Amino acid sequence: MGRKVIDNPNVCSLVHAMNVIGNKWKPILIYLLANGSLRFGKLLMFTPTISKKVLTEQLRELEEDGIIIRKKYAEIPPRVEYSLSEKGEALLPILKSLSQWTQDSYNEIEFEACRIVTL
Repeated sequence: MGRKVIDNPNVCSLVHAMNVIGNKWKPILIYLLANGSLRFGKLLMFTPTISKKVLTEQLRELEEDGIIIRKKYAEIPPRVEYSLSEKGEALLPILKSLSQWTQDSYNEIEFEACRIVTL
C-alpha cells in the first residue's frame, strides 16, 4: 500500500508538513526517538498496537523524508537503529508546543507529563 497524501496543488507548506508527519503513528515515532536512538524491536514494544508491516512502512517514509536516520550495523545478527535527523530534532519543539496546547485546551482530561526533551 502506498503513502496516503493530501492533494497539494498550490504547494501549501502546511499541507506538505501534514503529508510528512500528519498520520497516526509518525508523531508518536518521532516522540519515541526524541531521547535517543532505538532499535526496531523497542519501537514495536513501545507501540504495541502497530503491526510490524505498518511500523516498517512508517519508518521508511520518515527516512525518505529526512526525519529519521537508519543506521545499519555490519553484525551478526544484523542490528539496525533509528534516530532523529536534524530535521526530526527541529520538530521536537513543535510537538512539545502541540502537547502543551492540548493540555491547556482540554484541562478536563488528566494527561501524563510530556517527556519531549528540547535543547
